[in-house]
Amino acid sequence: MKYFCTLFNSHYLSRGLASYQSLNNTCSNFHLYIFAFDAVTFSVLSEMNLENVTVISLKDFEDEQLLSVKQGRTVAEYCWTCTPSVIKYVLDTYNVDACTYIDSDLYFFSDPSILFDENKNCSMLITRHRFSKDYIQYEKNGIYNVQFMYFKDNEAGRNSVSWWRDRCIEWCYSKAEDGKFGDQKYLDDWTTRFKGVHVLENTGGGVAPWNVQSYRYIQEKSGITQIDNLTGVRNNVIFYHFHNFKIYKEGFAKAIDYTLSADIIDCLYKPYYLHLLEIEKMLSEKYPVVAGKGYIRYNMDGYQLRSIMSRMKNGNFTGDNIIVNDEILFKKYLRSFSPNKKINDFFKYCRRVILKLIRLILKK
Repeated sequence: MKYFCTLFNSHYLSRGLASYQSLNNTCSNFHLYIFAFDAVTFSVLSEMNLENVTVISLKDFEDEQLLSVKQGRTVAEYCWTCTPSVIKYVLDTYNVDACTYIDSDLYFFSDPSILFDENKNCSMLITRHRFSKDYIQYEKNGIYNVQFMYFKDNEAGRNSVSWWRDRCIEWCYSKAEDGKFGDQKYLDDWTTRFKGVHVLENTGGGVAPWNVQSYRYIQEKSGITQIDNLTGVRNNVIFYHFHNFKIYKEGFAKAIDYTLSADIIDCLYKPYYLHLLEIEKMLSEKYPVVAGKGYIRYNMDGYQLRSIMSRMKNGNFTGDNIIVNDEILFKKYLRSFSPNKKINDFFKYCRRVILKLIRLILKK
């Protein structure tokens, strides 16, 4: 049995459910502990009664130390602060031999059991960012990513997670300061600070927008195959970290900041986006209290979107990339920024101003 834990609130509910469902589809023998970071998430998940899942409320999880720092941290920073604490809670509360923390925006494309085979003689497993050459400068904020971390229920595992929890309670912010950054920079020296730490070697685990450029991807019957651009080494994609992936009410999604490619979008992003949309539809129908919480409204103009679409059409996937789901809604949004509409809106505005002036003159 493999034991996992994760945390998310109602704005990440569809992503958390997608992560769970992908795990359920690929891993035959697992249990997932979900820490619901708001009351509505706890209520919905409890009503769902998901197979192989235990839901933990904030009320049951939070302790005095966590509550003492909560008000001084943003929602994201508090989630980071709590990461080692959720792992410790599972080890303390449930009869498990080990626990693996997973970020709620991970999505499993094949069985993660192969990753644990590397770790048989170690107490902890951590994953490098493995930044591609275009993003290597970000390593100053952390060599390792918290996304997928395994801790055995032994002295070494407990010592490391307790030390990490103490550090995150002391300081955990979304900025670089005195050799720290969020919850992840604390991991930089773990291979020397603690005994029994294994760094994941399989590049099919920890695939993410900051390293995906180092490989090509093809869809095969056995799953998605990753091919190293330099060595040609092939691995199955185990999981992808959909960091900075936003879905918008205007009928599209955007992968932000990182250079992708057509094969990456087709093999990884499109299936994930469609899965999120299915879950959002289910939630809106069965649990209206969380309807639409996974979406955000696009607050930039349509000219930027046209520029991105034109660039992608010409095979340039540098920077933000867009995936359109609802063509009608998307085109309607673009038309709202057409030159003709801008002119019409200007004349309507002028007409309103003139009428207002006329009324003021007549009153005099």
